[in-house]
Amino acid sequence: MNAITAIATRELRGYFATPLAYVFIMIFLAMMGVFTFYLGGFYERGQADLAPFFSFHPWLYLFLVPAISMRLWAEERKSGNIELLMTLPVTMTEAVLGKFLAAWGFTAVALALTFPIWITVNYLGEPDNGVILAAYIGSLLMAGAFLAIGACISAANRNQVVAFIITVVICFVFLLSGFPLVLDFFSGWAPQAVVDSVASLSFLTHFNSLSKGVLDLRDIVYFLLVIAAWLQANTIVLNMKKAD
Repeated sequence: MNAITAIATRELRGYFATPLAYVFIMIFLAMMGVFTFYLGGFYERGQADLAPFFSFHPWLYLFLVPAISMRLWAEERKSGNIELLMTLPVTMTEAVLGKFLAAWGFTAVALALTFPIWITVNYLGEPDNGVILAAYIGSLLMAGAFLAIGACISAANRNQVVAFIITVVICFVFLLSGFPLVLDFFSGWAPQAVVDSVASLSFLTHFNSLSKGVLDLRDIVYFLLVIAAWLQANTIVLNMKKAD
């Protein structure tokens, strides 16, 4: 745990050592405001909830989170720092977890800074804050799943742009798997069990449940399993690169 904490702390400090972190947070907050109050029709709906706010999270994460994850390992490989990291007295699993937790922590900071929107809805009405808290938890878990996928792809590519594009495509597939258009395609020829399995892979299916205030253990476990699986794949990829 000491090694993981040390790596995570070092990486997290590295994010805020450059203006890019602040630019990213400003872009994230600005886009959240635009999506919530303008595209989401926050005031026009006349309801004291944050449904318009959370409904845009999956699509915003689809592009912003890969922008964070693309540099996790691709930059290390390009600069040659990964060879130095591998000589340190830490295991590959510890390095993967440390860098992932730093990126996830940075994302959590950006998400936490949206608290003025939460305050606004409480000022204007009497929302169900339990539902809002559950939606925040779901959003953070979904962001972690996006990051885990992006970290694995970043480890497999030396080029950050390529890592970004591949991550967006894979995450897009995870989002689309719950859409009626995709499910209708499978329902035409596949058994219902297959259709249900495809739907269960969708980030949207599980996030929508959490954003409604339903803290179903299955949804939480799903995101945690996705994170664990892709981090394990990340470790395997790095060990293969190390063997080469």
